[in-house]
Amino acid sequence: MKAISSLRNLLDNIPARLEKLPKARVETKPPSKWSAKEELGHLLDSAANNHQRIVRAQLENNPAMRGYDQTAWVALHNYQHRDWEELIALWRALNLQLLAAAEAVPASAWTRTLTVAGSEPLTLQFVFEDYLGHMAHHLEHIGVEVQDLMSKAESAA
Repeated sequence: MKAISSLRNLLDNIPARLEKLPKARVETKPPSKWSAKEELGHLLDSAANNHQRIVRAQLENNPAMRGYDQTAWVALHNYQHRDWEELIALWRALNLQLLAAAEAVPASAWTRTLTVAGSEPLTLQFVFEDYLGHMAHHLEHIGVEVQDLMSKAESAA
């Protein structure tokens, strides 16, 4: 599956790109917006929630998953005052865990469905691919190039 290859490629390359961002860039907090630290923290929360979705969709029939208050989660975890390198390492570790769950999905199970926050039924494949697109969007917003890695993974798949 292309999305699995893309995630693996991101995990191999993005940490080094994140580490190169200047301290001022990752710590600057625009008014009423997230800093790069908080945005990466949001991706940590997203990984944790999407990991649950991938696992439960494999183990339960049509699980109904709750949504989460993204702003409250970012504030609760105090990402703005956490160490950047720690957040990068945690991003990679959480996504390695999510990748392991995705790699365990049998081909026939990608069409299993779940709901998220009262949504219409979504296939597991849609949820995983949407997660990857969401991650790429936020990483680019933080200031790292992602599309070259996504394209490379797609051409290798």
